[in-house]
Amino acid sequence: MKTKVRIGLVGDYDATVLAHQAIPRALGLAADALGLALLPEWVPTDEVKADSHIARFDGLWCVPATPYRSAEGALRAIRFARRQARPFLGTCGGFQHAIIEFAREVLGWTNADHAETAPHASHLVIAPLACALVEVTGKIFFRVGSRVAQAYGSLEASEGYHCRYGINPEYQKTLFSGTLRMSGEDAAGEVRAVELDDHPFFVATLFQPERAALADRLPPLVAAFVKAAAEVQDNKKERVPK
Repeated sequence: MKTKVRIGLVGDYDATVLAHQAIPRALGLAADALGLALLPEWVPTDEVKADSHIARFDGLWCVPATPYRSAEGALRAIRFARRQARPFLGTCGGFQHAIIEFAREVLGWTNADHAETAPHASHLVIAPLACALVEVTGKIFFRVGSRVAQAYGSLEASEGYHCRYGINPEYQKTLFSGTLRMSGEDAAGEVRAVELDDHPFFVATLFQPERAALADRLPPLVAAFVKAAAEVQDNKKERVPK
């Protein structure tokens, strides 16, 4: 019997969003490659009002397409994954909100925010990109030894974007002064992927690796995320009294 792995897709589903079309395909390819039975479930952000609503999932993926109906719901899900060592993947909007959650909860910047929804906030850790990345493809260079490099089996990859916001350079040095690490950058040195050192799998990318599935290619990072979530399920089985 295949291991059943529950994945929570935190975001507000929209059939017209390309990433939302790609994500189920990406998960299906990962399930086939790993021999797992995946049980993905869309979790609207405005329904994440308590940790109990997301605790049943083996992994959480905070998906693209912002602004979310509830930024606080998305941040709650990210905080739960970070604190409970639950495998987490954030892509595009998920990347942006992972940075906000870290800034607020770890660095103590309680008014850290997103320029898209709070342009006058005092700590805009997410700001407009100098050059918008809307329906473009670019090369990303991964840091040696990072989880993203291990997932891809390479130190570089070409991935697609649909994004107008990224990390505000003004706060970059402090953001990466502790356990949060930059693990991927573009040719200009702009941050494109981050991960947490003290977590079994916490990775966020400004690019959308799921898009590869639209061409029937298995996204390596999605496979790595699903594998980490499956290990959570395996650990649960080991703890069951025999």
